[in-house]
Amino acid sequence: MIEKLIRNELSLKRWRRFKARKTAVASAILLLLMVFCTCIAAVLSNDRPLIMKYKGETFYPVFVEYHPKKFGITNSLVIKFRNLELSGDDYAIWPMIKWNPYESNEEVESYPSEPSYENLLGTDDRGRDVLARLLYGFRYSIGYAFCVWAITTLIAIICGGIMGFAGGRVDFIAQRFVEILSTVPQFFLLIILVSIFEPNLYWLILISSIFGWIALSYYVRAEFLKNRKKEYVEAAISLGASNYSVIFKHILPNSLTPVITYAPFTISANIIGLASLDYLGFGLVVPTPSWGELLQQAQAHINDGWWLAVFPSISLFVTLTAMNLLGEGVRDAMDPNMV
Repeated sequence: MIEKLIRNELSLKRWRRFKARKTAVASAILLLLMVFCTCIAAVLSNDRPLIMKYKGETFYPVFVEYHPKKFGITNSLVIKFRNLELSGDDYAIWPMIKWNPYESNEEVESYPSEPSYENLLGTDDRGRDVLARLLYGFRYSIGYAFCVWAITTLIAIICGGIMGFAGGRVDFIAQRFVEILSTVPQFFLLIILVSIFEPNLYWLILISSIFGWIALSYYVRAEFLKNRKKEYVEAAISLGASNYSVIFKHILPNSLTPVITYAPFTISANIIGLASLDYLGFGLVVPTPSWGELLQQAQAHINDGWWLAVFPSISLFVTLTAMNLLGEGVRDAMDPNMV
Protein backbone atom coordinates (compact mmCIF):
# COMPACT_ATOMS: atom_id res chain seq x y z
CA MET A 1 0.00 0.00 0.00
CA ILE A 2 2.81 2.43 0.88
CA GLU A 3 4.63 1.54 -2.35
CA LYS A 4 1.54 2.55 -4.34
CA LEU A 5 1.63 5.99 -2.71
CA ILE A 6 5.33 6.53 -3.49
CA ARG A 7 5.71 7.74 -7.06
CA ASN A 8 9.32 8.92 -6.92
CA GLU A 9 11.64 6.10 -8.02
CA LEU A 10 14.47 7.06 -5.65
CA SER A 11 12.08 7.24 -2.70
CA LEU A 12 10.67 3.86 -3.66
CA LYS A 13 14.17 2.33 -3.68
CA ARG A 14 14.85 3.82 -0.26
CA TRP A 15 11.60 2.48 1.12
CA ARG A 16 12.39 -1.01 -0.18
CA ARG A 17 15.87 -0.89 1.37
CA PHE A 18 14.35 0.17 4.66
CA LYS A 19 11.67 -2.53 4.47
CA ALA A 20 14.33 -5.16 3.82
CA ARG A 21 15.82 -4.48 7.25
CA LYS A 22 13.35 -6.39 9.44
CA THR A 23 14.71 -5.10 12.76
CA ALA A 24 14.14 -1.50 11.64
CA VAL A 25 10.58 -2.24 10.54
CA ALA A 26 9.83 -4.05 13.82
CA SER A 27 11.33 -1.14 15.78
CA ALA A 28 9.21 1.37 13.85
CA ILE A 29 6.05 -0.63 14.59
CA LEU A 30 6.98 -0.92 18.27
CA LEU A 31 7.66 2.81 18.59
CA LEU A 32 4.41 3.70 16.83
CA LEU A 33 2.56 1.38 19.20
CA MET A 34 4.26 2.99 22.21
CA VAL A 35 3.41 6.49 20.97
CA PHE A 36 -0.19 5.44 20.35
CA CYS A 37 -0.50 3.95 23.84
CA THR A 38 0.91 7.03 25.55
CA CYS A 39 -1.39 9.29 23.50
CA ILE A 40 -4.43 7.35 24.73
CA ALA A 41 -2.98 6.89 28.23
CA ALA A 42 -6.13 8.31 29.82
CA VAL A 43 -8.11 5.44 28.29
CA LEU A 44 -5.60 2.80 29.37
CA SER A 45 -4.79 4.10 32.85
CA ASN A 46 -7.18 6.13 34.97
CA ASP A 47 -8.96 6.23 38.31
CA ARG A 48 -12.22 6.87 36.47
CA PRO A 49 -14.34 4.26 34.68
CA LEU A 50 -14.60 4.35 30.89
CA ILE A 51 -18.34 3.76 31.10
CA MET A 52 -20.45 3.75 34.22
CA LYS A 53 -24.13 3.15 34.83
CA TYR A 54 -25.18 4.67 38.14
CA LYS A 55 -28.77 4.82 39.38
CA GLY A 56 -30.17 4.23 35.93
CA GLU A 57 -28.05 6.89 34.20
CA THR A 58 -25.01 6.24 31.99
CA PHE A 59 -21.82 8.25 32.48
CA TYR A 60 -18.47 8.49 30.67
CA PRO A 61 -16.12 9.78 33.41
CA VAL A 62 -12.88 9.47 31.42
CA PHE A 63 -14.18 11.66 28.63
CA VAL A 64 -16.61 14.00 30.42
CA GLU A 65 -16.28 16.01 33.63
CA TYR A 66 -19.28 15.65 35.95
CA HIS A 67 -20.27 17.69 38.96
CA PRO A 68 -20.21 15.69 42.23
CA LYS A 69 -23.92 16.43 42.72
CA LYS A 70 -24.62 14.11 39.79
CA PHE A 71 -23.56 11.27 42.09
CA GLY A 72 -25.18 12.64 45.22
CA ILE A 73 -21.93 14.05 46.65
CA THR A 74 -22.45 17.35 48.45
CA ASN A 75 -19.51 17.52 50.87
CA SER A 76 -16.66 17.33 48.35
CA LEU A 77 -15.63 18.63 44.93
CA VAL A 78 -13.71 15.41 44.17
CA ILE A 79 -15.45 12.28 42.96
CA LYS A 80 -13.85 9.03 44.14
CA PHE A 81 -15.47 6.61 41.73
CA ARG A 82 -14.08 3.58 43.57
CA ASN A 83 -16.10 4.53 46.62
CA LEU A 84 -19.42 4.78 44.80
CA GLU A 85 -21.71 1.91 45.73
CA LEU A 86 -23.15 0.11 42.71
CA SER A 87 -26.38 -1.79 43.08
CA GLY A 88 -28.93 -3.50 40.89
CA ASP A 89 -28.24 -2.88 37.21
CA ASP A 90 -25.39 -0.47 37.95
CA TYR A 91 -21.97 -1.32 36.52
CA ALA A 92 -18.59 0.22 35.77
CA ILE A 93 -16.12 -0.64 32.99
CA TRP A 94 -12.63 0.32 34.14
CA PRO A 95 -9.42 0.96 32.15
CA MET A 96 -6.76 -1.76 32.06
CA ILE A 97 -4.87 0.10 34.81
CA LYS A 98 -7.16 1.46 37.53
CA TRP A 99 -4.80 4.23 38.60
CA ASN A 100 -3.89 7.69 37.39
CA PRO A 101 -0.21 8.67 37.63
CA TYR A 102 -0.77 11.06 40.55
CA GLU A 103 -2.92 8.81 42.74
CA SER A 104 -1.55 6.97 45.78
CA ASN A 105 -2.67 3.49 46.74
CA GLU A 106 -3.78 4.02 50.33
CA GLU A 107 -4.39 0.33 50.96
CA VAL A 108 -0.74 -0.75 51.02
CA GLU A 109 1.12 -0.70 54.32
CA SER A 110 4.27 1.13 53.25
CA TYR A 111 5.75 2.97 50.27
CA PRO A 112 7.29 1.96 47.97
CA SER A 113 5.40 -1.31 47.69
CA GLU A 114 6.49 -4.22 45.55
CA PRO A 115 4.57 -5.49 42.47
CA SER A 116 1.16 -6.96 43.26
CA TYR A 117 -2.18 -7.69 41.65
CA GLU A 118 -3.33 -4.11 42.34
CA ASN A 119 -0.08 -2.50 41.17
CA LEU A 120 1.49 -4.76 38.58
CA LEU A 121 4.86 -3.00 38.60
CA GLY A 122 4.69 -1.82 42.20
CA THR A 123 4.40 1.71 43.57
CA ASP A 124 6.88 4.53 44.03
CA ASP A 125 7.82 6.19 47.31
CA ARG A 126 4.50 8.05 47.39
CA GLY A 127 2.33 5.03 46.60
CA ARG A 128 1.74 5.96 42.96
CA ASP A 129 1.44 3.18 40.39
CA VAL A 130 4.74 2.69 38.54
CA LEU A 131 3.12 1.32 35.38
CA ALA A 132 0.82 4.33 35.14
CA ARG A 133 3.74 6.72 35.59
CA LEU A 134 5.79 4.89 32.96
CA LEU A 135 2.90 5.08 30.52
CA TYR A 136 2.23 8.78 31.07
CA GLY A 137 5.93 9.57 31.42
CA PHE A 138 6.67 8.38 27.89
CA ARG A 139 4.36 11.12 26.59
CA TYR A 140 6.60 13.78 28.11
CA SER A 141 9.78 12.01 27.00
CA ILE A 142 8.80 11.59 23.36
CA GLY A 143 7.10 15.01 23.24
CA TYR A 144 10.21 16.73 24.60
CA ALA A 145 12.54 14.73 22.34
CA PHE A 146 10.51 15.36 19.18
CA CYS A 147 10.01 19.10 19.84
CA VAL A 148 13.70 19.66 20.57
CA TRP A 149 14.59 17.72 17.42
CA ALA A 150 12.16 19.76 15.29
CA ILE A 151 13.41 23.12 16.60
CA THR A 152 17.11 22.26 16.41
CA THR A 153 16.69 20.78 12.93
CA LEU A 154 14.98 23.94 11.70
CA ILE A 155 17.74 26.14 13.15
CA ALA A 156 20.45 23.84 11.74
CA ILE A 157 18.93 23.94 8.26
CA ILE A 158 18.64 27.75 8.33
CA CYS A 159 22.12 28.42 9.74
CA GLY A 160 23.90 25.63 7.87
CA GLY A 161 22.08 26.49 4.66
CA ILE A 162 23.01 30.18 4.84
CA MET A 163 26.67 29.37 5.54
CA GLY A 164 26.88 26.77 2.82
CA PHE A 165 25.04 28.73 0.14
CA ALA A 166 26.71 32.08 0.82
CA GLY A 167 30.23 30.72 1.29
CA GLY A 168 33.18 33.10 1.39
CA ARG A 169 33.38 35.65 4.17
CA VAL A 170 29.88 34.91 5.50
CA ASP A 171 30.73 31.24 5.89
CA PHE A 172 34.13 31.99 7.47
CA ILE A 173 32.77 34.39 10.12
CA ALA A 174 29.70 32.26 10.90
CA GLN A 175 31.82 29.12 11.26
CA ARG A 176 34.09 30.81 13.79
CA PHE A 177 31.01 31.79 15.81
CA VAL A 178 29.65 28.24 15.65
CA GLU A 179 33.02 26.84 16.73
CA ILE A 180 32.98 29.12 19.78
CA LEU A 181 29.48 27.91 20.71
CA SER A 182 30.55 24.29 20.27
CA THR A 183 33.23 24.66 22.96
CA VAL A 184 30.62 25.56 25.62
CA PRO A 185 29.92 22.69 28.09
CA GLN A 186 26.33 22.41 26.97
CA PHE A 187 24.93 20.02 29.56
CA PHE A 188 26.32 21.97 32.52
CA LEU A 189 25.10 25.26 31.04
CA LEU A 190 21.71 23.64 30.52
CA ILE A 191 21.59 22.68 34.21
CA ILE A 192 22.49 26.27 35.21
CA LEU A 193 19.81 27.78 32.97
CA VAL A 194 17.18 25.30 34.15
CA SER A 195 18.00 26.08 37.78
CA ILE A 196 17.41 29.79 37.10
CA PHE A 197 14.01 29.37 35.45
CA GLU A 198 11.07 27.24 36.51
CA PRO A 199 11.77 23.91 34.75
CA ASN A 200 8.46 23.27 32.99
CA LEU A 201 8.33 21.34 29.73
CA TYR A 202 8.27 24.42 27.50
CA TRP A 203 11.29 26.01 29.15
CA LEU A 204 13.19 22.73 28.93
CA ILE A 205 12.45 22.45 25.20
CA LEU A 206 13.49 26.05 24.57
CA ILE A 207 16.68 25.90 26.64
CA SER A 208 17.69 22.50 25.22
CA SER A 209 17.32 23.85 21.69
CA ILE A 210 19.84 26.67 22.20
CA PHE A 211 22.87 24.50 21.42
CA GLY A 212 21.34 21.33 20.01
CA TRP A 213 21.48 22.54 16.40
CA ILE A 214 25.27 22.98 16.19
CA ALA A 215 26.32 19.42 15.26
CA LEU A 216 23.69 19.03 12.54
CA SER A 217 24.48 22.44 11.04
CA TYR A 218 27.95 21.14 10.04
CA TYR A 219 26.37 18.43 7.86
CA VAL A 220 23.79 20.78 6.34
CA ARG A 221 26.51 23.33 5.55
CA ALA A 222 28.65 20.65 3.89
CA GLU A 223 25.70 19.46 1.78
CA PHE A 224 24.93 23.02 0.65
CA LEU A 225 28.59 23.65 -0.18
CA LYS A 226 28.66 20.48 -2.26
CA ASN A 227 25.31 20.84 -4.00
CA ARG A 228 25.59 24.53 -4.91
CA LYS A 229 28.33 23.59 -7.41
CA LYS A 230 26.30 20.81 -9.05
CA GLU A 231 25.39 21.13 -12.73
CA TYR A 232 21.64 21.29 -12.17
CA VAL A 233 22.07 24.21 -9.74
CA GLU A 234 24.34 26.13 -12.11
CA ALA A 235 21.88 25.46 -14.92
CA ALA A 236 19.02 26.85 -12.84
CA ILE A 237 21.07 29.97 -12.03
CA SER A 238 21.99 30.47 -15.69
CA LEU A 239 18.30 30.32 -16.60
CA GLY A 240 17.62 33.20 -14.22
CA ALA A 241 16.21 31.32 -11.24
CA SER A 242 16.07 33.35 -8.03
CA ASN A 243 18.07 32.42 -4.94
CA TYR A 244 14.81 31.39 -3.26
CA SER A 245 14.02 28.98 -6.10
CA VAL A 246 17.55 27.61 -6.22
CA ILE A 247 17.65 26.95 -2.48
CA PHE A 248 14.18 25.52 -1.89
CA LYS A 249 13.63 23.70 -5.18
CA HIS A 250 17.10 22.39 -5.96
CA ILE A 251 19.63 22.49 -3.12
CA LEU A 252 17.55 21.90 0.01
CA PRO A 253 15.65 18.77 -1.20
CA ASN A 254 19.00 17.21 -2.10
CA SER A 255 20.65 18.19 1.18
CA LEU A 256 18.23 16.53 3.60
CA THR A 257 19.92 13.13 3.71
CA PRO A 258 21.91 13.83 6.93
CA VAL A 259 18.86 15.49 8.50
CA ILE A 260 16.69 12.41 7.93
CA THR A 261 19.47 9.96 8.75
CA TYR A 262 20.34 11.47 12.12
CA ALA A 263 16.76 12.16 13.22
CA PRO A 264 16.21 8.88 15.15
CA PHE A 265 19.59 9.15 16.86
CA THR A 266 18.93 12.78 17.81
CA ILE A 267 15.52 11.94 19.25
CA SER A 268 17.09 9.06 21.17
CA ALA A 269 19.73 11.41 22.62
CA ASN A 270 17.02 13.87 23.65
CA ILE A 271 15.15 11.12 25.54
CA ILE A 272 18.36 10.34 27.44
CA GLY A 273 18.88 14.06 28.06
CA LEU A 274 15.46 14.54 29.68
CA ALA A 275 15.86 11.38 31.78
CA SER A 276 19.27 12.65 32.96
CA LEU A 277 17.86 16.05 33.91
CA ASP A 278 14.97 14.44 35.78
CA TYR A 279 17.35 12.07 37.55
CA LEU A 280 19.48 15.01 38.73
CA GLY A 281 16.41 16.97 39.81
CA PHE A 282 16.62 19.67 37.12
CA GLY A 283 13.92 18.32 34.84
CA LEU A 284 10.14 18.33 34.90
CA VAL A 285 8.31 19.77 37.88
CA VAL A 286 7.36 17.22 40.53
CA PRO A 287 4.98 15.32 40.50
CA THR A 288 5.01 15.16 36.68
CA PRO A 289 5.44 11.50 35.58
CA SER A 290 9.03 10.97 34.55
CA TRP A 291 11.29 7.99 33.92
CA GLY A 292 14.30 9.83 35.28
CA GLU A 293 12.47 10.71 38.49
CA LEU A 294 11.67 7.02 39.05
CA LEU A 295 15.36 6.21 38.67
CA GLN A 296 16.15 8.93 41.20
CA GLN A 297 13.75 7.23 43.64
CA ALA A 298 15.44 3.91 42.90
CA GLN A 299 18.75 5.31 44.14
CA ALA A 300 17.10 6.41 47.39
CA HIS A 301 15.45 2.99 47.83
CA ILE A 302 18.19 0.76 46.48
CA ASN A 303 17.62 -1.86 49.19
CA ASP A 304 13.82 -1.96 49.30
CA GLY A 305 12.68 -0.81 45.83
CA TRP A 306 14.37 -2.87 43.12
CA TRP A 307 11.35 -2.43 40.82
CA LEU A 308 11.94 1.33 40.72
CA ALA A 309 15.26 0.67 39.00
CA VAL A 310 14.38 -2.37 36.89
CA PHE A 311 11.20 -1.29 35.09
CA PRO A 312 12.21 2.29 34.15
CA SER A 313 15.59 0.94 33.01
CA ILE A 314 13.88 -1.69 30.84
CA SER A 315 11.61 1.02 29.40
CA LEU A 316 14.60 3.19 28.52
CA PHE A 317 16.53 0.25 27.11
CA VAL A 318 13.67 -0.89 24.86
CA THR A 319 12.93 2.65 23.66
CA LEU A 320 16.53 3.58 22.91
CA THR A 321 17.29 0.21 21.29
CA ALA A 322 14.24 0.49 19.05
CA MET A 323 15.14 4.08 18.16
CA ASN A 324 18.72 3.14 17.30
CA LEU A 325 17.65 0.15 15.19
CA LEU A 326 15.22 2.43 13.38
CA GLY A 327 18.04 4.92 12.83
CA GLU A 328 20.26 2.20 11.36
CA GLY A 329 17.48 1.23 8.98
CA VAL A 330 16.99 4.83 7.88
CA ARG A 331 20.75 5.27 7.47
CA ASP A 332 20.99 2.20 5.23
CA ALA A 333 17.96 3.31 3.23
CA MET A 334 19.46 6.76 2.60
CA ASP A 335 22.93 5.43 1.78
CA PRO A 336 23.55 5.86 -1.98
CA ASN A 337 26.17 3.07 -1.89
CA MET A 338 23.64 0.45 -0.78
CA VAL A 339 22.33 -1.80 -3.53
